[in-house]
Order: sequence, then C-alpha cells, then structure tokens
Amino acid sequence: MALKPLDIFKYLPKTNCKECGFPTCLAFAMQVAIGKVELTKCPYVSEEGKKQLEAESAPPIKTITVGNKEKINLGGETVLYRHEKTFYNPTGIGVLIKEDMSDEEIDNEIKNLIEFKYERVGLVLKGEFIGIEDKNLGKFINIVEKSFNTGKNLILISDNIENLKKAVDICKEVRPIIFSMNISEHLINLAKENQLPIIIRGNSFEEITKNVEQVQNKGIEDIIIYPENKEISELFKNVIYIRRGAILKRIRSVGFPILIIPEFLTDDYLKEGIYAGIFVAKYGSIVLLSKIRGEVLFPLLIERLNIYTDPQRPMTTTEGIYEIGKPNENSPVFVTTNFSLTYFIVSGEIENSKVPSYLLIQDTEGLSVLTAWAADKFNAETIANLVKKTKIGEKLNKKVLIIPGVVAQIYGELQEALPEWKIVLGPREAAHIPSFLKNVEI
Repeated sequence: MALKPLDIFKYLPKTNCKECGFPTCLAFAMQVAIGKVELTKCPYVSEEGKKQLEAESAPPIKTITVGNKEKINLGGETVLYRHEKTFYNPTGIGVLIKEDMSDEEIDNEIKNLIEFKYERVGLVLKGEFIGIEDKNLGKFINIVEKSFNTGKNLILISDNIENLKKAVDICKEVRPIIFSMNISEHLINLAKENQLPIIIRGNSFEEITKNVEQVQNKGIEDIIIYPENKEISELFKNVIYIRRGAILKRIRSVGFPILIIPEFLTDDYLKEGIYAGIFVAKYGSIVLLSKIRGEVLFPLLIERLNIYTDPQRPMTTTEGIYEIGKPNENSPVFVTTNFSLTYFIVSGEIENSKVPSYLLIQDTEGLSVLTAWAADKFNAETIANLVKKTKIGEKLNKKVLIIPGVVAQIYGELQEALPEWKIVLGPREAAHIPSFLKNVEI
C-alpha cells in the first residue's frame, strides 16, 4: 500500500540538511511518496527505518505466485472496491477432483478443463486450477500424474503426509499448493523444503487468524486462507471480514489469498455456479467447481474478465494484416483501429459476410475509430503509411481499400496518398458490412 508523505517523514532525520537534493525533509518525503526518488537518497535513514517502511508499504494482501506453464499470481490487492483503483490478479478458476470419482469422470473433468477455452477481445479465457482430494483409495498419485501432465496449476489435498510427499515430488516444478486438515510438523517441513504455499482453514475470522499465526510462527509466509463455512451467508460474511481486516485494519494474519469451494454450499450445480460468481466478484482468489461445464464456466470467465479489466487501459489488438476466410489476390482490404472490441466486431461481421477479405489493423493506442480520428491518430496519412509498411499491396492484383464510413472526411486525401488503390467508403456501422459486400461492387 502506498505510503503518505507524513508516514515517510517520521523516519527521516528532520534536519533539512539538503544532502538529498531537496530543501526540506518533508519535500523529500513527498517525492519518495509519489515514486520520484528512492528513500536511499537520504544518507541518514536507519536500517531499522528502511525495514519498517518496506513492511508498511507492502500490499496488505500478499502476492503468491504458483504454476509454471500457466503461472498465476494470487492476492496482491490493495483496495476493497475496483473503482477505488483497480483489481490486479484475477480469480483462478478450476475443478475439484475427488479420488472416489470414477476413472471416466476424472478423465472427463480433466479433459473439459483443458478443452473449454473461449476467445474474446484477443484473449483466451480458460480455467487454470485442478484440485485433487485424496481419500486413501490408492488413486491419488495417479490423478496427480495425469493432472501434472496438463500443465495446469495444482492443489494437493490430503491428510496422508506420505502421499503428499510423493505428489510433491511429481509436480513440484509447478509449485503446487498443499492442503491438509492436520497442520503437523511434517507438513510444515514439506512446505519449507519445497517452498510451497499452504492452505490454512477456519470457521470464523478469529479461528482463521489464530491458525494462520501459528503457522507464521513456524516460518511459513506463503499462505492461502480457506473459510470452511457450509452456509452461504456465513461464508460471505467471513470473506468480507477477512478482506476488510487485511486492507482497512492491516491485520497481517488475514492478508492472504482466499480459496472458495462452493460445492460444499449446495447440491445444485447451477446454484454452485451462482455462488462461485459471488466470490469471483467478492474477493475469492481461487474458486474450485465440482465439474467443468460450459454453461457455468463461460459466464464465470466473462465475469472475471469484466471485473479484472482496468477501464483506464483499453484492450488492444496487435497492428498488422489479418486474414478472414481464405483471401486471395482479388480480395478487398478493410482497415480499422486496434481497439480490441472494434477488431472483433468488424472481423466478425466480415466473417459473417462469407467474403474472404484482408483486415488491416492500425495501432491507435486502443482508441475506437471516431475517437482515434478526432485525436488525429487515424487519418489519411497514418492509413497510407500502414498500407505501405505492411506491403499488403504485394499480395493483390486488385487493390481495393475499404475505410469506415464514419471517417468519410479522409476519403479524398487518402485517395491522393494511395493513387494506385481504389478507396471505397464502407458502412458507418460494422453490422452493415455483410449487406454492403453483397450489394456493392468492389
């Protein structure tokens, strides 16, 4: 959490010696607070003061990184509400596989988690976690091996320390999270030796705080909290208490990511999905479902995307040439901006038209067509430069460039800049592209 100037000032010598390059210690503190200079510029801050400032400036919720191929950060949040700043580390979503499931069910859930992917605004949305629960039936290690081969992030749940050790040996390169009902010295040593995060459970805020402190006192710092309430109202209340305690009261023993397993709240799979959605929005760092089905997974992934997208940073598509269908030397060329939503709407409508085409995307720093034109970032000069830079003309015998109808003002200037091209004014709305291509001779 960012420190205020007065928080920094109290650790300074207050002599106004000017050796830091600023006229007063308070002026120096203000520059440190906004990140303009380093605290080390003051030669008189004690080591104890530096350590204290580092501790106070750390995020109230610890960031824990797990995984290898699909590395993911958990926690690290600094605010209660997204509009206060932004949320940074999206909720990890996955499936809980129990050892007493049939082999077919296990294989299907792993397969579904791998195959259920959705592309939206240039991103691939998918689940990232497999939780594996040991019930001493002899299949735990085999399930761990199957799950490890997927590259997904793993949560190993077992009260059998020997099974946990074997499982960790198999998959420690993905930095699995370990979870046991019994917090024994063997479990603590396993976590320390392999530098693994450990899950700590509790029914109430007080019990969670007590259990976490006991583990912290044994040298474990990478912790994930599991509130094990069986009623939705109690679980929701507990999660809110944990988040507020970490952020508003800076209680270090609850400043960790939170695991949610909504299947223990209901037998209804669709209701489970609704409960999962509550905790994607409200502070769940990992949500494990009882099964992976598109009708539940897809809405959760879209909800997560919407919550964890920073509205101050537009989503963009890489500048360049995109082929839609199988275009040839006589195909038309469309041009638009690199705002991801614009790209996907335009490309989708071109695809709907069944007319193979090229789509030129120009980097406008994520601005839409009209906004980019108003900002002078999408004009005849920039489009002409893009056409020449990409050498799209070398792919064509018939050079036809279709521009958005809302920027008709640049038509004449663009025709002058690209005399060898036929410039065509396209529709004002992307939804009209199919009928435009059907009725206009290109």
